[in-house]
Amino acid sequence: GLPISTYAKYCYRKLQKVAITGGKKGLRKPTVEEIMHARNAILTPSLFGSSLEEIMLRQQDMYPGNKLPWVQTQLSQQVLALGGEQTEGIFRIPGDIDEVNALKLQVDQWRIPSSLSDPNIPASLLKLWYRELEEPVIPQQFYKECISNYENPDAAVAVVQLLPELNRLVLCYLIHFLQIFAQPSNVGRTKMDVNNLAMVMAPNCLRCQSDDPRVIFENTRKEMSFLRMLIVHLDTSFIKGLV
Repeated sequence: GLPISTYAKYCYRKLQKVAITGGKKGLRKPTVEEIMHARNAILTPSLFGSSLEEIMLRQQDMYPGNKLPWVQTQLSQQVLALGGEQTEGIFRIPGDIDEVNALKLQVDQWRIPSSLSDPNIPASLLKLWYRELEEPVIPQQFYKECISNYENPDAAVAVVQLLPELNRLVLCYLIHFLQIFAQPSNVGRTKMDVNNLAMVMAPNCLRCQSDDPRVIFENTRKEMSFLRMLIVHLDTSFIKGLV
């Protein structure tokens, strides 16, 4: 019973995102459940590909006291619960794409299955959630300031304090999470030191808008260095009181 314009606007918005992020990856065709879920997403926005504000608004009825996105904290906690901080190549080695897509479908219905055993599955989905945000965790208006301060710890930390409150909390939670993996006792098992963590996570937090390959290449290095500065120097101890 929806007007055609509603479908048209939704499809146009999805096509714009697909043009940036690419289409659905996986070996199998979408299941009937996935197709129905995609259809329902026209009326009920997904937790993936939306803005942080939309996600917080959607969870207000179920988790009114949460100051952080449920999807962010739940997937992060699942990675740790499954021993991700002791898993070699965590965040670098992708989880099975079909299992990741299946978990994505359940998370979008506010469910975390008890059958998970591979920490790479929630880790891959967590990276996807950050990457698919309508606007990156660090909004575009702060991008130049980030890559200008990629070698200055104090200036890098100062940028974080300038972010909108929700973005600041979400970013600090992510950095707090990555700091767990950066601990020497965990790096010995994961082989993912602070440089590797910054390399795999920076593209999910910052988005270069240039089409020039030389600019993209140069900025990629600066994005990684900026995130590394945060992992090493940002005080995120207050996060424990939010979760």
